[in-house]
Amino acid sequence: MPPSGKVHRCPECDKWFRFQHQLIIHERIHTGDKPFQCSECDKRFKFKNELIVHEIIHTGDKPLQCSECGKKFSLKHQLIVHQRLHVGNKPFQCSECGKRFNYKADLSYHERTHTGYKPHQCSECGKCFCQKGQLSVHERTHTGEKPYQCSECNISFSTKGSLTKHEKTHTGEKPHQCIECGKRFCQRGGLKVHIRIHTGEKPYQCGECGKRFQTKDYLLIHERIHTGEKPFQCPDCDKSFCNRSDMKKHLRIHTGEKPFRDNKYRTKNTAHKITSVGEKIHVCSECGKGFRLKMQLIIHLRVHTGEKPYQCSECKKSYSQRGMLTVHKRTHTGEKPYQCTECSKCFTSSSKLKIHEKIHTGEKLYQCSECGKCYCQQGGLLRHKSIHTRREKVHQCTKCGKSYFDKRSLTQHEKTHTGDKPCQCSECGRRFRDKVSLIRHERTHTGEKPYQCGECGKSFGIESNLNVHKRCHNGEKPYHCAECGKCFRRKQHLKNHERTHTGEKPYQCTECDKSFSHKFVLTVHQRTHTGEKPYRCAVCEKRFNHLGDLTKHEGIHSVDKRYKCMECGKGFSQKRCLTSHQRQHMEKKTKT
Repeated sequence: MPPSGKVHRCPECDKWFRFQHQLIIHERIHTGDKPFQCSECDKRFKFKNELIVHEIIHTGDKPLQCSECGKKFSLKHQLIVHQRLHVGNKPFQCSECGKRFNYKADLSYHERTHTGYKPHQCSECGKCFCQKGQLSVHERTHTGEKPYQCSECNISFSTKGSLTKHEKTHTGEKPHQCIECGKRFCQRGGLKVHIRIHTGEKPYQCGECGKRFQTKDYLLIHERIHTGEKPFQCPDCDKSFCNRSDMKKHLRIHTGEKPFRDNKYRTKNTAHKITSVGEKIHVCSECGKGFRLKMQLIIHLRVHTGEKPYQCSECKKSYSQRGMLTVHKRTHTGEKPYQCTECSKCFTSSSKLKIHEKIHTGEKLYQCSECGKCYCQQGGLLRHKSIHTRREKVHQCTKCGKSYFDKRSLTQHEKTHTGDKPCQCSECGRRFRDKVSLIRHERTHTGEKPYQCGECGKSFGIESNLNVHKRCHNGEKPYHCAECGKCFRRKQHLKNHERTHTGEKPYQCTECDKSFSHKFVLTVHQRTHTGEKPYRCAVCEKRFNHLGDLTKHEGIHSVDKRYKCMECGKGFSQKRCLTSHQRQHMEKKTKT
C-alpha cells in the first residue's frame, strides 16, 4: 500500500512521491542523467540549482558581504556559516566527546572517528577512508596525478591545499600571527601547532611508552619505533624508511639529482647553497669563527656568553641547546628510543646508536694521513694527530702543572685532584669520574663483551684490550725502551719498565709514606694497614690480601701434584715446594 497522499512510485527502489516531477528528479539517481549543462566548461548537473551555484565560479559574482570583516560570498548559506566564526557559534555537537562543529558534514565525518566507520576503500591497495575526498587524494599516489599547478613556477600538486600553501611562498603572505612572540604563519594550522611551544601542550600520547607529542604526525612517526614499520620503500634497492622525506633523500643516490639549483628558489634553499659552496657568511665578533647558517652562529655565541636557556625541570641542570636538554631528560625517564638492530641494545640518542653500530660493522672512516691508523670518530683522529704534529699543550692544570692538548683531557685530569666522581653504578654503587669508565665497568656485571678478535674469536669488554690482544697474533710490540731497547705491547708496561732505570716511585702510601713504582703494589701494601683480605679460599675459607697468595694456598687442597722430583719421584702441587725439595738433594750431594 502506498503512503497517504503519495501516488507516484519509483520502479527501481519502491520509493513513493507526492508529485510526478519529484519522481522524475529522483529517477536521475538511478539513470545517471544530468540534463543541465554549463555553457562555459560543459560540466553537467542533475539539478538546476546545482548549475546556478556552479556558474558563479565563472562569473565571480559574490553579492553577499559579511558585516564584520567585509568578506564576500556567492551563496547565502556560505555567509551564514562564515558568520559563526565571529560569534563563536558551533551548533553541531558530538554526543560522544562534546566537540562542536560549524558544519553538519564535519560532525558526520568526526563521528566516524568514534565508530571507526570507513566506507570508502581504495581498489588498488585496499586502504579505507572516512571521506570520499580523502580516497580521491590517496588514489593519486597510485596514478601519480597532480592536477593543481602553480601559475608562477609550474610545479604541480596532488591537492588544492598543497597548492594554496605553496603559492604563499611567492606572495610572502603570512596572515596568521602568534600573539606571544609575533611570529607569522601561512596557515592557521601552523599557528595552532606553534602556540603549543608557548603553552607546552602535547595532546598526542604514545600508547606504548606514554611519550607525548605536539602534532599527530610526530606521534605516527614515533610509533613506528615500537612497531618497526617502514612503509616507504625504495623502488631501486628495496630499502625501507620510516619517513617519506628520508626516502626522497635516499632516492637522490640513485638518480644523482641535486635539487634547488635555480636562483628562483633562493629563499627556501639558501642554507643548501651556502653548504654547497662552503660559504660562511655569519662571523662571530668574539673569536672570528665563521658559520654557514645564522642559527649556528646564535648557538655558538652562547659559548662566549655562557647562556644556557634550556633548563631541566627535574634537576635544574641547564643546556645551551634544546636537543641536548631533550637527550638529558631521558636520563630521568629512562627512555632509550634508539635500538641497535644487531644486538637490541638501546640508546638515548641517535648519535650514540651510530657510534655503537660501528662496533658491529667495524667501520672506521677517519684515517690518519701520517701513519694510516683509522678511527670511528673524528674526535679520536684529531686527538691522535697531536702525536705527529707535536703541537703545544696549551691546557695546563693549575694544581700540578701538567699540560694537555685539549680541554676535555684537562677536565678529566682535574677530577683526580677534586675527587669528583659523578657517575655511579646502579648495581654495586661504585663511582667513576666519567661516563665512559662507568659503561666499561657495567660490562663486568652484564658480561657484555662486544669487541671480538677476528683471529681466535676471543671477546673483550674494551676496544683497547682487543687492540692489545691482536698483537699476540701479529707479534707487534710498538713501545720501545730508550735505555735498554726492550719492547712492550702496552704503553703502560713501558712506563712501568722505565721506572726500573729511573728509580721513580710515584705511588706513595698516605699511612707510612712508603713509595712504590706500581699502583697495584701500593694497593696490596695498603691492605697491611686496613687489614683487608679480599681473596678467600673456597675450601677452608682462609683469607688473603693478595691473589698470588691465594693461588699458592689452594695447592694444599689440590690432589693434583703435577710437579715431580726427578731424583725420588715425589710429587708436589706447587712449583716452589718442588724447588725447595730439590735443594735437599743438592745439599746431600755436596756433603757426600
